[in-house]
Amino acid sequence: MKLYFLLLSSALLCACGNNSSEIKPTPVSKVEEEPGFFPVTSYLKGQLYDIKAKGVTPIKYTTINNRTDSVMVKLDSLNILCKEFLQPEIDSTNLINFFTESKFLDQTVDAFTFTYDAKKNIPDSIQLIHWDVYVEPETSKVRRVYITKKGDSNKILQLTWQSNQWFKIVTIISNKDGTSTVEKEEKISWDY
Repeated sequence: MKLYFLLLSSALLCACGNNSSEIKPTPVSKVEEEPGFFPVTSYLKGQLYDIKAKGVTPIKYTTINNRTDSVMVKLDSLNILCKEFLQPEIDSTNLINFFTESKFLDQTVDAFTFTYDAKKNIPDSIQLIHWDVYVEPETSKVRRVYITKKGDSNKILQLTWQSNQWFKIVTIISNKDGTSTVEKEEKISWDY
């Protein structure tokens, strides 16, 4: 049996070695990759579902003028607290024509960072300004989401969502002199 295998191997090697034609690589057509935005809204809704499924009552800390107050939050009101960031739906289908995506490994925060910035001339109906998604390099799990959005009149809203722990909404007023002031900060925590 060993002799048969040895003879077969030798025959194959000789046959391959005597082939005078070159093997040419098959040309591959270049496929342009369409950008695929991370589905931020679906992710946030999934996090809200998980909070409710755990049955843990979140605590809301509200800070105004350096004074903080806390209150327990009913699970049914979580969607209301972050409703400003659940519309419009942040995904490729809705926003690909209005935002650009860049991605890189940010070694300063040890995360893959997906950054989305508005293109020029976005419609006034789109209040989003910018958002980032931070992903753990080792586990490919979302660590944090950060969204900046226009609010009513001269206000800017910022959402920082720390996965499976808390989210914080900061309301900033843009003053006429070009400065800005934090009007209110609300942090909702369920990992305590």
